[in-house]
Amino acid sequence: MSEILVVGSLAYDSIQTPSGKVDRALGGSANYFSLAASLFSKVRVVGVVGEDYDQSDYELLHSRGVDLSGLSKVPGKTFHWAGSYEGDMNEAKTLKTELNVFEHFNPQLPEHFRDSSFVFLANIAPELQLQVLEQVKAPKFVGMDTMNFWISIKKEKLIEVLKKVDLVLINEGEAKMLTGAANAISAAPLITAMGPEAVVIKRGEYGFAMYSKGEGYFILPAMPIPTVVDPTGAGDTFAGGFFGYLAAQKEKPTVAHLKQACIMGSMMASHTIQDFSIRALSKVTLSDLEKRLAEYKKVITV
Repeated sequence: MSEILVVGSLAYDSIQTPSGKVDRALGGSANYFSLAASLFSKVRVVGVVGEDYDQSDYELLHSRGVDLSGLSKVPGKTFHWAGSYEGDMNEAKTLKTELNVFEHFNPQLPEHFRDSSFVFLANIAPELQLQVLEQVKAPKFVGMDTMNFWISIKKEKLIEVLKKVDLVLINEGEAKMLTGAANAISAAPLITAMGPEAVVIKRGEYGFAMYSKGEGYFILPAMPIPTVVDPTGAGDTFAGGFFGYLAAQKEKPTVAHLKQACIMGSMMASHTIQDFSIRALSKVTLSDLEKRLAEYKKVITV
């Protein structure tokens, strides 16, 4: 089994949605990603937390076999994000961002992390993503995420990262912002022209659109979920399911593998949105996924 390296945030989130609210619930891209990916494969985390990071939150990842030897605990408070969702809940309204110890995050990989076969660069500054890539030896497959903030202020540096990765996962608004295109379909080939072999554009309740240089488009709807409680972390969960599935295969990823990985990522994300924070995700089993996949096939099969 191949190891997956994820570099990203571990955080506490305060979230309000039409279903209610939570205060300082576990969040952060690396947490969502790790909980999803660890169902399939070995995961290694590089990140930073403050002195307020709860022991039970360490133990949750430990219980899933996640290697936390790249996680630093430093004086200060853990990254905290507060946001709210309204209407169709496809976009979060940020109420507060307190970077705290994450402001000075300087990713340093333990020696035994440098041979990771799969690397996922979660949503961190592009220069930090480049710093990680300089430390890994010969990964089999590299993927990345980004956000509108980095696109608006560090686009040139971001394009440097795009040239060095195999795949980018991005939401539709970010894809349009990055390329100037009017929609996901026209944005996708413009993104692969910047470097990656494939792009997965996450479209919330509308599913995803993958585009690869080899085979063009692969588009499917999301699993119909009648009540979305909290969409926070759905994209990172998608990435975790995606990479977890890929790493569990015994060969270099093909386009067929990427398609299956998209479906697995989508199934994982469909669980995350059914409760606040990582509550639903932390309970998902492979059996749960198989059942949901069987339900999904009824949705997409004629």
